[in-house]
Amino acid sequence: MSSHSESGKLNSLFIKKASAAFIGDAHITKHWEALNYLGKPNIDKALAEYDAFEKILIDNGAQVFYFPEDDSVNMDSIYCRDAAIATSKGMIICNMGKEGRRNEPLSQQKAYEAAGIPVLGVIQAPGTIEGGDVAWLDAKTLAVGHTYRTNEEGIKQVSALLKPLGVEVISVPMPHYRGSSDVFHLMSVLSPVADNIAVVYSPLIPIVFRNELIKRGFELVEVPEVEFDSMGCNVLALAPRTCLMVKGNPITKSRLEAAGCKVIEYEGAEISVKGGGGPTCLTRPVSRD
Repeated sequence: MSSHSESGKLNSLFIKKASAAFIGDAHITKHWEALNYLGKPNIDKALAEYDAFEKILIDNGAQVFYFPEDDSVNMDSIYCRDAAIATSKGMIICNMGKEGRRNEPLSQQKAYEAAGIPVLGVIQAPGTIEGGDVAWLDAKTLAVGHTYRTNEEGIKQVSALLKPLGVEVISVPMPHYRGSSDVFHLMSVLSPVADNIAVVYSPLIPIVFRNELIKRGFELVEVPEVEFDSMGCNVLALAPRTCLMVKGNPITKSRLEAAGCKVIEYEGAEISVKGGGGPTCLTRPVSRD
């Protein structure tokens, strides 16, 4: 088992159920606009979507742990990848770049400790880093997007924590795109789905990094512009070449299938599209086979 992979068979992970994050209509009404959601999630539809999403994870053999409801965090805690990074020596607890999510890392740390999962380190201010900016390219290489949510100091601290493990950190300077209020992570434009296959949205990938992926032998499955906002690029590997993605991205789906991948889709209008978080965002993998 390894934690240094985005595409090995998903062995164990944490999730935050919609019932524990969205809680109810009153909670959604209070928070969705301030958190820059595209629209107000419908609680009943969100709960149904999430139950179906959770079932896919379980049916594919993953051991699922749950983050509990916590009054110190808000709706965005459903996108639980962002508050921590998994390593072979334990979790790195992030320091969030989005002010409204600052309490999530400590909330997750308590859950990891309660489950007996070690903590390798904690990112300290002024460093910021979010898990959506972090992607394992192989067991010894971690790519980290330098974004509005992840700063140079945060990348420096992660590098220091991983150096004793023999891990190289590649810093990827990301474009301004829609500005500091938008959800734009490295994994908005990159999803490794096998050791040698990555789903990418090339228009927003730095040329140097795209060339690095090609040099490392990745086949790039290109997401068309028309499917970028519907999160065609946000794909979770349940196992090598077994992909989970939001319904509504038929071109990307067909390109994945042409690359030899099996594609499973889920309805994500409420739990994914409105909050800008696809299946990678909704999960915090801990270990993969």
